[in-house]
Amino acid sequence: MKKVDMIVKAPHFYTMGGEGVGYRSNVAMVVDGGKIIAMEDMDVIDKEYVGEELLELNHHAVFPGFIDGHMHTGLAIMRGLAQDTNNWMMYGLQPFDNVVKKEEKLAGSKLAIIEAIKAGTTTFGDYEIDMDPVCEFMYNVGVRGNIASTIREAKRRVYEPGELYEFDKNLGEKSFKQNLELYDKWHNRGNGRIKILMGPQGADFLSKELLLEVQKAAKERNTKIHMHVQQGDRETYQIVNRYNKRPIEWLSEIGYLDETLIAVHLTDANDEETKVVANSGASMIVCPGSIGIIDGIVPPSVVFQRTGGNVALGSDQAPGNNCHNVINEMKLVALFNKIKYKNPEIMPAWRVLRMATIEGAKAVGLGDLVGSLEVGKRADFIAIDLKKPTMLPVYTKPMRNIIPNLVYSARGDEVVLSVVDGKVIYKDGVILGIDEEECLKEVQLYPDSIGKRASKEFFEINGTNAKFMKQNKL
Repeated sequence: MKKVDMIVKAPHFYTMGGEGVGYRSNVAMVVDGGKIIAMEDMDVIDKEYVGEELLELNHHAVFPGFIDGHMHTGLAIMRGLAQDTNNWMMYGLQPFDNVVKKEEKLAGSKLAIIEAIKAGTTTFGDYEIDMDPVCEFMYNVGVRGNIASTIREAKRRVYEPGELYEFDKNLGEKSFKQNLELYDKWHNRGNGRIKILMGPQGADFLSKELLLEVQKAAKERNTKIHMHVQQGDRETYQIVNRYNKRPIEWLSEIGYLDETLIAVHLTDANDEETKVVANSGASMIVCPGSIGIIDGIVPPSVVFQRTGGNVALGSDQAPGNNCHNVINEMKLVALFNKIKYKNPEIMPAWRVLRMATIEGAKAVGLGDLVGSLEVGKRADFIAIDLKKPTMLPVYTKPMRNIIPNLVYSARGDEVVLSVVDGKVIYKDGVILGIDEEECLKEVQLYPDSIGKRASKEFFEINGTNAKFMKQNKL
């Protein structure tokens, strides 16, 4: 018998193989050296392999780990401070973001990562400034990181509606250099768990010259560009007034739309513009919860998929979306599109599960490594406890209801096990390798200070939430 690192047994495996969900039962999965090396009938596995670790998941379903394609984890330190308001970025978030310090954002990142792990996320598409300590935390906790450092040329201040951004060439060059340094230090660390992408904030936040420099650097390093694209009427206004074209048309004109680009949001893209991006070879990340709360818009992910493009899900940031839970995003992308198209058959549960796994992995450039439970791929998987109230009752005939229950009923605590690269990182409510209690205590040190520093500008702007405070509605 061959000795291996791990054998996994469960009554239900959803491998995501083929065009559906790749359901298999009465099988066991064999993991060795961080890879899946076999998935066969239990009797066959028992005769051929002996595992150093045996995971017997007797009342569980096993899935690939969830991909959260787009996150700003550091902003979790400002959770709940920018909802229910127009001009979200400038009037909602900016008064707080202007005063938050590095150590405060790092505490927010740790909080967001802990939250996401507990809801089944194994791959994190994080995107902020000062990402070196976040890479360190992800490396230590054992998750997979697909990380970009924000590159921005527009000065950081509150801009009035209609005001063009003021560019600072030194700021742009400094932030670009930080992204390159992050790549040199972290790319492919942890046996390839940590990947570094290029992170221009958006076409409206950089000059054409710097955007093209970033693209050149990404192609030379064989990495991706993770960028907000036509993310709202604010961006469209900026690009139209600078270049007399809408953002996607302009990006196409300068040669920016290709397989190197991961286009985030497409909030203000019409169907024809969406098709242009999908046909270019670029992929898309949709953040239904965030954009629903921030803009009241359902982004065009259905059109993107119908055109043949891959779409990942993202939780975005906690000041807008409030949570980092891919199960929540699966439910919202399904519900919002059913409502948008007035069709209950749009975005079925199995399709949004693929967006959270294999299609999401392809969209963020990791489809050859993760996203499905297949021989040769890295062993990133989670287990869902089917005895949780939200997953009961379990039907297997004449149809299986496990996926509909996961998408429409589950909350996140149904995830009881997470494995990344063949190593258990989370089990029975405990994240291994970190002091979770200490991380959560640290978060509580900062709100009073952040609030005091932001107060003057918050009330000077007198946005929706400032008015709510004055009216005792919050």
